Amino acid sequence: MLEKLFKLKEHGTNVRTEVIAGLTTFLTMAYIIFVNPSMLEKAGMDSGAVFVATCLAAAIGCFIMGLYANYPIAQAPGMGLNAFFTFGVVIGMGHSWEVALGAVFLSGVIFICLSLFKVREWIINSIPQTLRVGIAAGIGLFLGFIALKNAGIVVAHPETLVSLGSENPYQMMLAALGFFLIIGLEYRKVKGGVLISILAITVLSIIFGFTQYGGIVSMPPNPAPTFMQLDIMGALDVTMISVIFAFLFVDLFDTAGTLTAVAQRGNLLDEKGRLPNLKKALMADSSATIAGSLLGTSSTTSYIESGAGVEAGGRTGLTAVVVGILFILALVFSPLAGMIPDYATAGALFYVCTLMLSGLINVDWTDLTEAAPAAIVAILMPLSFSIADGIALGFISYAVIKLLAGRYKEVPLSVWVLAAVFVLKFAFF
Repeated sequence: MLEKLFKLKEHGTNVRTEVIAGLTTFLTMAYIIFVNPSMLEKAGMDSGAVFVATCLAAAIGCFIMGLYANYPIAQAPGMGLNAFFTFGVVIGMGHSWEVALGAVFLSGVIFICLSLFKVREWIINSIPQTLRVGIAAGIGLFLGFIALKNAGIVVAHPETLVSLGSENPYQMMLAALGFFLIIGLEYRKVKGGVLISILAITVLSIIFGFTQYGGIVSMPPNPAPTFMQLDIMGALDVTMISVIFAFLFVDLFDTAGTLTAVAQRGNLLDEKGRLPNLKKALMADSSATIAGSLLGTSSTTSYIESGAGVEAGGRTGLTAVVVGILFILALVFSPLAGMIPDYATAGALFYVCTLMLSGLINVDWTDLTEAAPAAIVAILMPLSFSIADGIALGFISYAVIKLLAGRYKEVPLSVWVLAAVFVLKFAFF
């Protein structure tokens, strides 16, 4: 049955290799089980229900990717997207988390439509690389800023806006230790380095009396507080256009980049360098996003950590299915998730920030018309505390700078259209 489903021999693999690859991938991304509830709880959502939604959305995404697309690529609620959900849409813009879930649902529906009608290729190919790289770096800086804030390392200041914190020095040191531990473990290629760091800092927090021990396993929490609580009509408000676009845009490029990178690492591309069944893989991603919004979590996306499983030999969807099963088994660890403090996950957020900044090397810094828009996007996302506004200002600046430089012919039609829409948004909404 497994041979028929996943064509193991054709891909030069076997059940044992795929199971090991699935376990490897899970260990590298299991931190999301603890980070996501901690993040969305700040939006007013029930952390126990979000924990269940996170595990189930990840499992559903992995099952669809494995059984439908037959790729060893795991899915789960995305980092950056969950931060935008909480700090950008709910706290920053003042929308309810129910409306934010409605926006996630609509972005998933639009994603499916773009994949079905082949508009996706036009969008991906027409957005300049400078903006794509700048957006990824900006999201990274956004996560880094949140990490420093959660750890108490950076605090508000009435005159300088921000300054170095001093209220909880021991917790700040634990947060820093967590980040250093991740870097050391990842450099040594220890599987699950991020997860190990989060658990280690939590244990230290319990030992030092900062956190109360609440047990390790129990029956899964009640998912009712977030299940089917999305407000789709509220998300159709005109002020939510940029929010829906931001969810869609970030998920679209994140997924496309991850699929290509992981497939290339596993020699899964065809002779023309394209990904077979790309349409199915994108459908799996967008379907998981819709399922996640119904369950009660932010956008689900493909994880670059899947590359760890591919390096371990994973070549088929059986790897993704194994990851999905492990996410379901993780449902019993809700008491552990509830004990993990913000400063224990801060290191993971800052680590993701570090990874996302690496793309800036692909910006042509000798060309000011390319460098300036990338800098604007990357800097303004964290300073405006909004991924949506950062994306909008990036498109506007790219179009205006190219126009004033006399190089307007280099600006794709899609950029002109989106820049105009964003100008109208800032002017009237």
